[in-house]
This record gives sequence, C-alpha cells and structure tokens, in this order.
Amino acid sequence: MSGEEKAKFIMGVTRLYEKLPLDRIGVLLGENGRVKKEIEEKTRTIITVDSNTGSVIIEPASPNTTALDLMRAQNIVRAIGYGFSPERAFRLLEEDQILEVVDVRQYVGDKPNHIKRVLGRVIGEEGKARRTLEELTGTYISVYDHYVAIIGDYETANIAKKAIEMLIEGRMHSTVYKYIDREMFNIRRRRMTELWRREEKL
Repeated sequence: MSGEEKAKFIMGVTRLYEKLPLDRIGVLLGENGRVKKEIEEKTRTIITVDSNTGSVIIEPASPNTTALDLMRAQNIVRAIGYGFSPERAFRLLEEDQILEVVDVRQYVGDKPNHIKRVLGRVIGEEGKARRTLEELTGTYISVYDHYVAIIGDYETANIAKKAIEMLIEGRMHSTVYKYIDREMFNIRRRRMTELWRREEKL
C-alpha cells in the first residue's frame, strides 16, 4: 500500500467509537474543552462527543494521522471513562504504556454487596491499599463503578492486575505485597542485566 493509499485508508475507513458514563463526559471535555483539545492535538485526531448519550467518535485529523495515534486517543478516552484524571490518562501517550481493565463482576457476580466488599479490599482503608499497589508497581490504578483499571508498562501493569485478582480472590494484603516485591525485583534485575549487556556491546 502506497503512502497515498494508506492516507486514504486511514482518512476514509478508520473511525473508532467509545461510550463513556455521563458523569465522565465533563472530565473528558475539560474546562472550555481544554482536555479534549489537548488529546486531539497530541494524537492528531478529531474527537466528537455527544454529551447526552456519552458516545465518543475518534477520527483522523489529517492524512498524517496513524492507526497508532487513533488507538492512543481511544485509550486516553477509555482511561478517563474508567475514572482516571486526564493527567494520569496522558501517560498512555508514552510508547510502552498500556491500559488494563479488571471487571470485578467476572469474579464475584453482579451482587452489589459482593462487588462493594471486593472493591473495598482493593482500595483499602482511606485508599491505603490502592496507593501501596501503585507505589510497589509504579502503575496508576483507578477504581470506578465495578471496574479496576491500570495504567503502566506491559510487565508492571500485568503484575498489578495479578495482584488485584489475588485480592479479589481473598488473599491477604501482606501475601499480595510479597508477590509484587518478588516480581518487581525480578523485573529490575532482568532490566539491569539487559542494560549491562547493551553497554558491553557499545
């Protein structure tokens, strides 16, 4: 596919859709549309928001808009929908960052009291457990409705996801924190080794 054909394909075919809770639309738009405009500028997209239904359409702003630009814009919109502040959601502009989402209903069913109890374990007293998970893994974690969403690089986001699943399953917080410590130590050690090897080759 030539560059011109690719541009036509992106401009003509690619259009991504999201649906946000109505109480998150104001956050996506920002004061005087500031947040939406910033997402559009940073991802070379056009974002159309229906404030009545919560529907969001993401389209290329120019032939230079890539599929990756569109996906990044979609991920930022989704992250805001899952309760992240725009500042935290913008971390998804970085090349290695992903958004992981855990739907608590898949583990405990639809009963509100079960969902509330499990989310309480993830949040902890005055938010302490969630903050500890973030600090140990270097990720951002949002608890919204019946979802727990995570922003981080592929490895750390998946460690945080596994840790959250362990808490949902009823594991003790101390056990979960030990698991994270062990996994993060292994990641740091491997990354240091890879760095040394690259430096040796230089």
